[in-house]
Amino acid sequence: MTWVASLQAAIDYMEEHLLEDLSIEKIASVSNFSAFHLQRAFSILTDVSIGEYLRRRRLTLAAHELTRTNIKVIDAAYKYGYDSPEAFSKAFRRQHSVSPSKARAYAGKLQSYNRLVIQVNLKGAEPMQVKIVEKGEMQVVGVNRKFSLVNGENHKKIPIMWEDAHADGTDELLFKLNDGAIEGVLGVCKAGYGDKMIDYWIATTFAGNPPESLSKMTIPASKWAIFEVHGPMPDAMQKMWKQIFSEWFPSSGYAHAGTPELEVYSDEDPYSSDLYSEIWIPVK
Repeated sequence: MTWVASLQAAIDYMEEHLLEDLSIEKIASVSNFSAFHLQRAFSILTDVSIGEYLRRRRLTLAAHELTRTNIKVIDAAYKYGYDSPEAFSKAFRRQHSVSPSKARAYAGKLQSYNRLVIQVNLKGAEPMQVKIVEKGEMQVVGVNRKFSLVNGENHKKIPIMWEDAHADGTDELLFKLNDGAIEGVLGVCKAGYGDKMIDYWIATTFAGNPPESLSKMTIPASKWAIFEVHGPMPDAMQKMWKQIFSEWFPSSGYAHAGTPELEVYSDEDPYSSDLYSEIWIPVK
């Protein structure tokens, strides 16, 4: 199954079982992705989480049914996965800006989200600077926190972690400790803890015993796809991630190897228009 076909298979499965109790692991089982990397690819390409996509689609179908049939609000609530009419009405109003009863009366415009079909650009409009290298096992030292993937909590709280690392001098210490195996300070994203959590590190490569304030982790030997990132943070990094998933993976013949992926940052001005950074993805 190709990369695009795998992702589309997951979307098709969601649509075919939209009114069932779906877990990320169930959805991932029909694709070649792990639960974590399915969520990662989906959110990068669509800018919403799988959970949010399911919620939007269910509420879209609920609105269509309320305006076209005589279904009761309480029956619609249970049919589309809500424990009570009150919870359903609150979610419905948040998406459509009208209550279910007003939607039935055709009062106001409804926010409709259509079924996704994945389309990718196999001929990138902009060239991507990427190289494939193999590196042995590496040790990194730094600080780490666990973040929930639910409702995009990781996207909200990881920037706060970076702010804390800058404020307390952790990033400055990491730049001093760097042993040159990978030059710079790393953002390390490690899957694990089921399908709802990640372990995120702010770290650097360092072969010795770290200071007491830092922890250590081993990055396994890997084949890496290393992408150049040019431009200010965070826009340049986000743009490159989307380009990797929408252009490079579908056409490269490589798949994610499932081990930690890295963002590599220098100590230059993060808002500089000519800032150089890198993304390292383990591939197979």
